[in-house]
Amino acid sequence: MTGRRRLGLVAAAATLLSAAPLSAIFDTWTWLMQCILAVGLVAGAAVLTRSLRLPTWAQAASMVVTLLLTLTWMFPSGEELLSLIPSPATFNHFGQLFSEAGSDTRSYGVPVPDRDGLLFIATLGIGAVAIAVDLLTVVARRPALAGLPMLAIYSVPVAVYIDSVPVFPFIVGAIGFLWLLVADNVDRVRRFGRRFTGDGRDVDVWEPSPLAAAGRRLAVIGVAAAVLLPLIVPGLNTGLLNQLTQVGTGGGGKGTGSGGNGRINLFASLSGQLNQSQTTDYVRVTTTEPDPYYLRFGTADVLTAEGFSNRTPTGRPLSRGMGGDPRLNGNTSGGSFQRYHAEVEITKDFGQTLAPIYSTTVAVDGLDGAWSYDPNAQVVFSNRTTTKGKKYSFDYVRAKYTPGQLRQAEPLADDDPIRTQFTTVPDDPKVEALVAGLIRGKDTEYDKVAALYRYFSRENGFTYSLQAADPQAGASAISAFLQNKTGYCQQYAAALAWMVREAGIPARVAFGFTRGSGRDGNTYILTNRNAHAWTEVYLDGFGWIPFDATPAAAVVGSSRSEWAPDTDRVDSPSASSSASTGPGAAGSAGPGASNRPDKDLDADSLDAPGAAAASKGSSTGLLTVGIAALIVALLLVPALRRILLRKRRHAATLPLTVAASSAPPGDREVTVTTESARAREDAHAAWDELVDTMVDYRVPVDPTETPRHTAQRLVREADLTDTPAQGAALLGHAEERARYARSPLRGEGLTEALTQVRKGLARTATRRTRLTAVLFPPSVLLRWRMRLADTSGRWMATLSRGRDVMVRFSPRRLLAGRAR
Repeated sequence: MTGRRRLGLVAAAATLLSAAPLSAIFDTWTWLMQCILAVGLVAGAAVLTRSLRLPTWAQAASMVVTLLLTLTWMFPSGEELLSLIPSPATFNHFGQLFSEAGSDTRSYGVPVPDRDGLLFIATLGIGAVAIAVDLLTVVARRPALAGLPMLAIYSVPVAVYIDSVPVFPFIVGAIGFLWLLVADNVDRVRRFGRRFTGDGRDVDVWEPSPLAAAGRRLAVIGVAAAVLLPLIVPGLNTGLLNQLTQVGTGGGGKGTGSGGNGRINLFASLSGQLNQSQTTDYVRVTTTEPDPYYLRFGTADVLTAEGFSNRTPTGRPLSRGMGGDPRLNGNTSGGSFQRYHAEVEITKDFGQTLAPIYSTTVAVDGLDGAWSYDPNAQVVFSNRTTTKGKKYSFDYVRAKYTPGQLRQAEPLADDDPIRTQFTTVPDDPKVEALVAGLIRGKDTEYDKVAALYRYFSRENGFTYSLQAADPQAGASAISAFLQNKTGYCQQYAAALAWMVREAGIPARVAFGFTRGSGRDGNTYILTNRNAHAWTEVYLDGFGWIPFDATPAAAVVGSSRSEWAPDTDRVDSPSASSSASTGPGAAGSAGPGASNRPDKDLDADSLDAPGAAAASKGSSTGLLTVGIAALIVALLLVPALRRILLRKRRHAATLPLTVAASSAPPGDREVTVTTESARAREDAHAAWDELVDTMVDYRVPVDPTETPRHTAQRLVREADLTDTPAQGAALLGHAEERARYARSPLRGEGLTEALTQVRKGLARTATRRTRLTAVLFPPSVLLRWRMRLADTSGRWMATLSRGRDVMVRFSPRRLLAGRAR
């Protein structure tokens, strides 16, 4: 087999290895079998055309035609010629499969089942990448560029995966790319003819090549950088698949875009959690409120024809407060208020950049400086960390209103910023006509919203189902829902918010959790099946008021309020009524409770037989968590090393308690040698710590300066004042005395001085410098680099001597000497 044909087969195998990250998306291996068949047939067509010595365009055309025939055979429309040749109906069927894939991405969470649309996209994409890799590698002889289409495969799970993509599939794909590079290099060497060294002489078959060794070292460094840098530097949040299928795209407004907050699309995430077959604990919340409302973590207020999407939150750090009690800010008009306290514990399975809290939270405790508060969306968010394993508490105020009080809300002015931002809607004549008819004759803002809210009732034909109808051509997703009247909380919340906006009243969609069905005392156990969405309406003088239009009987832990009661409830004198007069009332288990998708089959029992099986994570998940924990531990090694070193130096510089001298006054002071030696060691340890601190905060260190001059320059260049400046001067004076004076400085607070200097440097340094000094201290990394350079030099010298010995005593050389 010639080099070109062999290289084409390697390109096909490398493409299949690069598809390994797709295993994080699909629930079974059907996609892999189809991709192997498609790529194998494409590679076979390439080998056949090259064996026949056809031109390049014919090779490319044969691969494209083979892929098309393969797709026609795997995904037939039923109207093909000879069951293999595509017809116009085949291409229409392909378009339908692509639309189904877009709908499936909105309805299913990863891992997804075997859906024809998703399998079609996977097979088509992998086959197209195989053709591109083959042409770049074999025809253009640019195997390095072939890594770009292979990387495009990896971007798909990164775009749709809610959590971090497992690293092992990426390693498998990287191995395939390296195999491709090595195969191309071997083919080039074989065509060149012989191996050689850098000094111009030939290399025998048994002698190692210095150039090959250098290449291997560069390859190891490149792979290490490619694997470690994405783990260290965040930002892999591309929305490629969402853009292709129009999921979560924003239209208008500041800061909109696919994916919203840069981590997950809230609508896609909600539908994904409800469609999962396994129940996973997410949140444990303990509150002093007897009947709490929904636990809330996000909002969506950017409306397009496809629905609502969330914008990137912006706000101030939590350390600056959250705005206080609404009763003191003039944002309410009547009503009753009660302050409560809640404690939240997030499991390892729920990791996102939005922290669940109750509405109208006034204070948060337990979240570090990485978290901020957006007062407009009323969400707690972070751009640097997630909620995994977090424990925090907060205080919140629960407001209760009567319908009569809410009727006092006046309409907002046309130029009011809230009205301008939260009332924009796409043009839809059907929705306009429906809203106009429902609010006709309603005088107040609340009465208009209540009329729209009551429309979503069983009497009007609305039912709960996880299978929402797809919109027809030219129609919006909301129009399809209002016509078919079948969907779940996502459709109910978005439709009500759209219709309220159409009436000229600000509205948005809120996301969070219901109260669920699991409870341990005052602690509510919330799972992925309790994810929920509802509508928030802005009424002047009252703020954002929740309205949940989803049928209460279909949602476990549903809650209703006096101003938005259960529209499907049948009034009964029984004490077990499903609705409540407060916003935290428990929802009923209505007649359709047995068929609802989020029903807890084991009721409230935590010891049921299926509970243990449901709580067990898969072996793949445990392996992924273990690898991630190992990587995090390795990344924290420099910071831990720096902390231990600082702790040891601080222990050395703590002042000793010296007993009072018993010598009579006027006697000559006697200097004890051991105490002087200890004082010198303390000063040296404090000075070493100061030098390392300067290196950590990017302050240049000049070893030719005296300690006093170094301290003065530190004060000047770092803009130290007051106590930090005095601490730096004290450390310089102590080190200078320890080096040159007969008696060192004793009894001074060197440890406190170091602490003050470090705080002063942190105040004047940039955020990036502070984070680097804490997480990746340059002083530790510099010390490691110097040790690594010394060790590498010693190893290279040893290996060089060993190689010389092996060459000197080579049997071939002895035989060559005897031949003479």
